[in-house]
Amino acid sequence: MVELVTLAALAFLLGGIVGSVLPMVPAGGLSLVGVALYFFAGPSEGPRLGLLAFLVLAGVAVATVAVEHLSGALASKAGGAETSTMILAAVASLVLFFVLGPLGIVVGTALTVLGAELYAGKEPEAAARAAVYTVAGLLASTVAQFALTLSILIGFLVVVFVV
Repeated sequence: MVELVTLAALAFLLGGIVGSVLPMVPAGGLSLVGVALYFFAGPSEGPRLGLLAFLVLAGVAVATVAVEHLSGALASKAGGAETSTMILAAVASLVLFFVLGPLGIVVGTALTVLGAELYAGKEPEAAARAAVYTVAGLLASTVAQFALTLSILIGFLVVVFVV
């Protein structure tokens, strides 16, 4: 039973890393489930995940969820996009993901932000800036999610199997 829980926890943690680079896969959520599963159902003897380690790793997982869901919107806002544009871009990227795959998210988001900002009466330079900021935020989010989920896995492995 213990080995199964450990393997399941590791599978969730690896799923978190994979989810950081694949659209529509909740990277932070999977990592959080892996850490919580091991903490609550892991072995009572042998390698343990202490409360402090659990809280730190869970905190990083929650931060990953925040990065996953807020970075594009924050970058869009930093670029000067309207709130309605951010919502429209999120919907368009979701729909275009199913049409064009991951490329649909990047291209669809950029074109949606650009078009919506132009439609709202913004100057072409301001609309382009909003689109670039939004796409940069999406790409930076992927890198940040990958780094965070990888750090959760490494931290888990160190705490459970090394320390």
